Amino acid sequence: MKIFPAIDIKDNKCVRLIKGDFDNKTEYEMSPVEQAGKYKDHGFKNIHIVDLDGALTGETVNLDIIKKIVSKFDLNIEIGGGIRSFESIQKYTDAGVEKVILGSAAIKDKNFLKEACDKFPSKIALGLDAKEGYLSVFGWKENSNQLTLDYLKEVNDFGVSRLIYTDINRDGMKQSPNFEETEKVASNSKCPVVISGGVSSINDIKKAKSLKNIEGIIVGKAIYDGDIQLEELVKEINA
Repeated sequence: MKIFPAIDIKDNKCVRLIKGDFDNKTEYEMSPVEQAGKYKDHGFKNIHIVDLDGALTGETVNLDIIKKIVSKFDLNIEIGGGIRSFESIQKYTDAGVEKVILGSAAIKDKNFLKEACDKFPSKIALGLDAKEGYLSVFGWKENSNQLTLDYLKEVNDFGVSRLIYTDINRDGMKQSPNFEETEKVASNSKCPVVISGGVSSINDIKKAKSLKNIEGIIVGKAIYDGDIQLEELVKEINA
């Protein structure tokens, strides 16, 4: 199973949000490039990056930072945050990222998702962020009024190569992911699923490994706060 240490970028800094709330954020001293280097040095191969400035503006605000990380370290990067055009996808794929995560734009416009999968085969990941079963969009500020599983059924054949499922109520809370809902999503998804939101301990990683159709898990705040040591986390990749 793949383990994705997370980097959330805001104002050129690594930050973590509580339940996606931009007013409830913690800033960390290490720069995004330094943090990526730290992950690389510990032996991680995959990194999950969110451009929070991009999520707010719909632009590739931190493209230069992403380019620097990709060129400096041999890492598989999945990047999300405000990617709402083919031009933005192209910029990231040209930069050498492994997966481009589409969220709000894909939920608002299914045709955009389908065309993106056609234009960029094997490059598109779908980010589904849910609260009480309903999808949220635009930096989690807006409820889409769409049930997660209903939406998934409609787009299941589009050719998405990875699905990232986040329970917003768990994100940044370190109360363990919502495994029950994640299992429902994974059993309905035709592509592998990555778990996101709420990882609190190594036990969460071990539990994720026992689930079907799970490609990986994203770990963020628990790393930054020292609840999970990188040394023990990287051991789980090959355990």
